[in-house]
Amino acid sequence: MFRQLFARRPLQYARHGAAIVALAAAVMMLPVSPAAARGPENIADVAEQVIDAVVNISTSQKVDPHVTGMPDLPPGSPMEEFFDEFFKNRRGQGDNPERAPRRVNSLGSGFIIDSSGLVVTNNHVIADADEISVILNDGTKLNAELVGKDSKSDLALLRVHTDKPLKAVKFGDSDKLRLGEWVVAIGNPFSLGGTVTAGIVSARNRDINSGPYDNYIQTDAAINRGNSGGPLFNLNGDVVGVNTAIISPSGGSIGIGFAVPSASAVAVIDQLRQYGETRRGWLGVRIQQVTDDIAESLNVKPPRGALVAGVDDKGPAKPGGIEAGDVVIKFDGRDVKEMHDLPRIVADTPVGKVVDVIVIRKGKEETHSVTIGRLEDSEKVAAADAKKDAAPAEKSVVQRTLGLELAGITDDLRKKFKIRDNIKGVLVTGVDPGVATAASDKRLAPGDVILEVQYQAVANPADMQKRVDQLKTQGKKVAVLLVSNANGETRFVALSLQ
Repeated sequence: MFRQLFARRPLQYARHGAAIVALAAAVMMLPVSPAAARGPENIADVAEQVIDAVVNISTSQKVDPHVTGMPDLPPGSPMEEFFDEFFKNRRGQGDNPERAPRRVNSLGSGFIIDSSGLVVTNNHVIADADEISVILNDGTKLNAELVGKDSKSDLALLRVHTDKPLKAVKFGDSDKLRLGEWVVAIGNPFSLGGTVTAGIVSARNRDINSGPYDNYIQTDAAINRGNSGGPLFNLNGDVVGVNTAIISPSGGSIGIGFAVPSASAVAVIDQLRQYGETRRGWLGVRIQQVTDDIAESLNVKPPRGALVAGVDDKGPAKPGGIEAGDVVIKFDGRDVKEMHDLPRIVADTPVGKVVDVIVIRKGKEETHSVTIGRLEDSEKVAAADAKKDAAPAEKSVVQRTLGLELAGITDDLRKKFKIRDNIKGVLVTGVDPGVATAASDKRLAPGDVILEVQYQAVANPADMQKRVDQLKTQGKKVAVLLVSNANGETRFVALSLQ
């Protein structure tokens, strides 16, 4: 194609030929920075310094011999007999029903943090494993025992025993990482053994919806299957992250990898090392995002913080004076910029510590002292019961407002929508299409119960209409409703008054 275009326009190219040659010469004479060509010079020094502390993790697990992986086919399907014979012949099992358990092996990565034999890896690398082995860079294979694991942060701590001291690496401060800073990943991708890749920090504080404490470092250093649990180093040779996840349609690296930052990992590893389990702080609240509408209605400027949607009756927040509708903007001296910041900050707080919690309540800042409890894995955050006494149940008279059909909660309606006895308020019996299909933070459905409108309890549709009229008179454009589902789980919903 290029040759055709050139043949058709010889004069044009001849006319500008000198300029083209001059430009090409100028480009060729530009100095090429070694860092731009292949990254910083000391990547090789870093790799040589730390690679003996990076290990391969090999696990073995027994699986049910009757789990064949055969497709789920309808009984009597013409393909059922075909696949049955295929899987029998493939495994050489024939018609023997008493098949021995099969063992499945998997590989991952890890790194030594103590010369006595402590090894960090991902929880998902060793999950459900019957046997765990650590393979050193020189090929030495050591049996490992599990010290502790934490599924929420996807971290695990192992111990190996050896007569000689092992090469160990130390954690660095991931909070000091800058966007664009060079980092080095070392691991065991695709079971190839110790592999070094380099890239930059693409982003920090990434939430990929993998757990309650997401705070990942994003990097374009190549991370592939088998790199899980391996270290991410800065150019000082300090571990600033634990490689954990990738985004990839093909299973290979496309330059989007994620690592647990060392600032989060250190606290978890220290607890696993000391207790064999994690002991996270617990506040006892249910929270939601502060949207622009909610921020405007609650006079939170600029929009920030975590909105308390419910308070556990048995949690530390209630005796500390935290209430539903409070917006937490600072916890123990640390700013809460977004909703997902709060669970992570609370979890990192020592159990039993008394902390100051700054909230915005009805447009004004208040400070409350809370003694942090311990989060138990089995605990479920309970919803707060409605605090206000409701008026006696009235007849089911339907009233419309804000695109909602509302009624007082009668015994029949409570039974119909399976609403708990301790929930008092105004029942939503129907919604306009615009409300039913609205964004999730503005959506209501039949069976929801409105407990409060703009911090004021409502007991029946007349109460709610009166409160809405008051807000309109005050020039408010949005009303924030405290809404409960049938099980008592509360949330805030911002609805337009126009």
